[in-house]
Amino acid sequence: MTSTPTQAAPYESPEWHPAFEEYCETIFELAEDDLEVIQARIADRLEISRPAVSEMIRRMQAEGLVEEGKGTIRLTDRGYSLAETVVRRHRLAECFLTDILGLSWAEAHQEAGKWEHIISPAVEQAMMRVLEEPTTCPHGNPIPGSAYEAPEMVTLDNLEVGRDFTVQRIPEELEFQPGMLEFLEQARVTPGSTGTVTARSPDGTFTLSVEGGPVGLSDYATSRILVTAAPAG
Repeated sequence: MTSTPTQAAPYESPEWHPAFEEYCETIFELAEDDLEVIQARIADRLEISRPAVSEMIRRMQAEGLVEEGKGTIRLTDRGYSLAETVVRRHRLAECFLTDILGLSWAEAHQEAGKWEHIISPAVEQAMMRVLEEPTTCPHGNPIPGSAYEAPEMVTLDNLEVGRDFTVQRIPEELEFQPGMLEFLEQARVTPGSTGTVTARSPDGTFTLSVEGGPVGLSDYATSRILVTAAPAG
């Protein structure tokens, strides 16, 4: 797991180019999902070339936003604070777009990627007030700086057949898989939904009953979706 600084001081600056914000956000989210932060993963997430990532990381090091050692990239306190601001605004925007404007998960995720760069501190505070201080985005991922308290969670693939569960989080990694957000939303595999593992196939595919409806999920999805499990018995 990539370590990140803790209790970084609030850092607000409207001066950063959106590209710096995008990179800090990506590094933050990769580390949040317990993925080793290396240039190849950043390139894959942002769908850009490795040379472009190398050049940007050099620029970010010069700006004091990241440090790199043995191929692994970590945010400095300055970069971490900037990342928290961008991630917070992205997730608040997703809440606003889904809860207030009624957009789908996938639409909200795409639009929030634009909003995160232009939301001011005043607008951010107003959104928090209107949304009644949310602690997670629609996908269950924590909003930095909120009163979020993580429950005891496991990935769905840890559950045996017959075990009941409640969906808690759809990690960012799945949000970037084409069609995944649409599928999960339509299948009601959403935070707060309850279900039961009904079957496991040899290839790792899970069959679930979620809110009374059947759902099939690959091992790629079940090894990432976080749930709280009902007591065995």
